[in-house]
Order: sequence, then structure tokens, then C-alpha cells
Amino acid sequence: MKEKTKDIIIAFDGHSSCGKSTVAKAVAKELNYTFIDSGAMYRAITYLALEQKLINGKKIDIANLKTALNSVQIKFIKNKRTEKQETWLNGKNIEREIRGIKVSDSVSYISELDFVREKLVALQQEMGVNKKIVMDGRDIGTVVFPDAELKFFMTASADVRAQRRYKELTEKGEKVTFEEIKQNIEKRDYIDQNRDISPLKKADDAILLDNSNLTREEQLDWVMEKILSYRF
Repeated sequence: MKEKTKDIIIAFDGHSSCGKSTVAKAVAKELNYTFIDSGAMYRAITYLALEQKLINGKKIDIANLKTALNSVQIKFIKNKRTEKQETWLNGKNIEREIRGIKVSDSVSYISELDFVREKLVALQQEMGVNKKIVMDGRDIGTVVFPDAELKFFMTASADVRAQRRYKELTEKGEKVTFEEIKQNIEKRDYIDQNRDISPLKKADDAILLDNSNLTREEQLDWVMEKILSYRF
């Protein structure tokens, strides 16, 4: 990649639990770009809402959540021991907490709020001012960076995604069932695709990647081939 001189934005969108972050992180490392997990930002706000008891099922305390957003700070800090990027909210490391089923069950309800999306989209666009970033989420190529030079849309079958998520959570010691995970994924798919604000959809110029039958290595190879063929 040393011969490439033009800095660009690479957007990864797609369904929940399809491995967007894993591939996007690997791509960022290959290119020496900054990786930004937009989904973690929505999870952070969801965690905040849960901690402050501002959400109960679908019922959300809109007024107090708006107030809380005024002073919210989200940062991505690399763990010196693991070398992995972790999510910090208002000075607290919440990486483990935001990956649990409790946050997963509520994140789609928080994500569809217009004022939440407005706040986080503004933060995300600010992060991409100087380009040279890889960002993943639901609306990166359609709303956050519609002019991104390269866009990918990732998907996989619900069963495959549920099995991957189940393995990930149980290895962390979470007590969950496969059916519980699958139901959560299908619910999030429906909400994400049918919300009024920035619904999940493939950008017209995005490259489709169905990774149902691909390993992580095969996905990275496939994506990097597309990136390397792009005329910087």
C-alpha cells in the first residue's frame, strides 16, 4: 500500500452480527487507517440509557436522554495489553458491557431516535474530516459518508450470524441460548430496515459481500482485493 498516496474513506454497512467490525478492523490495520466502530457509539448511548434507567422495553425517557447527550463523551482507546481498541463513555471503559445481550436488546430502539442519530452522525463526520478512516455501521455509506470513495455492504444468513454471536458470547462467559440470539438478530434486522430515520439499506454504489460461507481470512482477502483494485 505504500505506493498509494490518496487518503480515502472506506464504509462498511450491513446487518447485525455479520462481522463488519472484524473485517473493518483488519482492513484498517492493513492500510494503517483509523478504525471507527459506529455501532459501538450507539451501544454506548444505549448503555447510558440503561444505566440511568431512561429506557424500559420500548419506553424511553426522551427529555432526560436528550439532556444526557449534551455532555456525552465517547472515545476509542487502544488497550496497551491486548492491542485492541475499546469503547470509553464519559471516562469509563464500557467495552465488555456494550457487547452483552442486555444492550443488544435495546440498541435498535435507541438507534432509531432522530436526535440520537443527529448527535452521533455529527461526531462521526467530524472523525472523518481528514479521511484515512474505515468506519462500519448501518448508514455509513448512505447517510454519514454518502461520498465515501469505497463502500461495502455485508450480510449473512440469520442462522450463521446467530451461531457466530452465540459462540462469541458464550466464550466470554455469557449465559445465552442460540434461539435467544437468533430472535434478537431478527428483531434488530426488522427494526433497522424499517425505521423512519436512516434505515439500513445497501447504497447503490456499495459492493455486496455475503460472508455466510467465508472464513475471516477469506473475507479479508476478498475485500483487500477490491480495495487494491480501486484507483486511488
